[in-house]
Amino acid sequence: MEIAWQDWVGMMIRWLHLATGIAWIGTSFYFIWLDQSLRRGGQVPEGVQGESWIVHGGGFYHVQKYMVAPERLPAELHWFKYEAYFTWLSGFALLGVMYYWGAESFLMDPARTPFSAPVAILVSLAFLAGGWLAYDGLCRSAVGRHTAVLALAVFVMIIGIGWGLTQLFSDRAAFVQIGAVIGTIMSANVFFVIIPNQKKVVADLKAGRVPAPAFGLQAKQRSLHNNYLTLPVLLLMVSAHYPILFAGAASWGWLVIALILLIGGGVRHFFNTLHVGLRGAALLWQWPVAAIIGLALAIFLTSRGSGISLAPVSEARVLAIVDRHCVSCHATTPANNSFTTAPAGVRLEGPEDLRRFATQILNQAVVSKAMPLGNASGMTDTERAELGSWLRR
Repeated sequence: MEIAWQDWVGMMIRWLHLATGIAWIGTSFYFIWLDQSLRRGGQVPEGVQGESWIVHGGGFYHVQKYMVAPERLPAELHWFKYEAYFTWLSGFALLGVMYYWGAESFLMDPARTPFSAPVAILVSLAFLAGGWLAYDGLCRSAVGRHTAVLALAVFVMIIGIGWGLTQLFSDRAAFVQIGAVIGTIMSANVFFVIIPNQKKVVADLKAGRVPAPAFGLQAKQRSLHNNYLTLPVLLLMVSAHYPILFAGAASWGWLVIALILLIGGGVRHFFNTLHVGLRGAALLWQWPVAAIIGLALAIFLTSRGSGISLAPVSEARVLAIVDRHCVSCHATTPANNSFTTAPAGVRLEGPEDLRRFATQILNQAVVSKAMPLGNASGMTDTERAELGSWLRR
């Protein structure tokens, strides 16, 4: 009996990652909403920034937020941190199982950079650490004192990292890796800034000192950054399932990442504005702008053709291309030792199979060039164009 250990381990870690990610994002969205929903009424005690009344589960909740901290520490204090920690830990484990364990197939692209697997993994780790250090440095610099300038600087930084990743790794790996870099920034915000600052406030209260407001302001800044990065990172982390996003390849992958950031950030801004209580013109532009950018993205990626002119392609020629580059994995009994069954149930052993799975083949091997994995078989642009020409007939 042969057990597909990589598949089983990957599935269980992915399940854990989804569960912890939902818990973290849920609490993040809730607390940003709660912060934005605070209102200051006549009966608010001294030191309270505002209060919010909530109805849920058949009951009412009354929440108050102190500008810095209450005079006395309550007997029971609830912390929200492990959701973020386990989301990153499970995500990193999944990155290891999927992209480091199978680095030759999933992480590397020999046509871009002829890394060895250990070097490619080290470069990937360097981007995770370097992304956080660059971001944290921006926040702590003079730039960090100006919200708009900081937002633009972080935006440009992420695009720059995205450009670098698309030059080094396969498109699939580059998009997931930029999602991992952003996820690392978000988790590190919790681990290195938000929770330590809250602990300093608690320590001051226990010692009878008045906590410094700067701790709370810094934590709020990082929490808000996490909030705006959430929607883009979600799409980037599942981008491996949507190879249509990779059509920009090394030349334009950075632009795709930039547009994803703008769409996700714009939608998140709509909800943040709504929760503050603004109405009318303040809420009219976010969704239309996001829709226009999304449409432009779809048109741009669809228009990315090979530019190769071809004579009519025969069925025999197409079958030869598929036999050379695809059938080792996509067969009833795959020759590739990484698979025990055809990935996604896609078998490409004859012309009927090619017509049945034409859309998937076009997306994966022609438009996005995501397949073959790591282009290990050396599929050329001409072969992709020939395959696409026959499938579109």
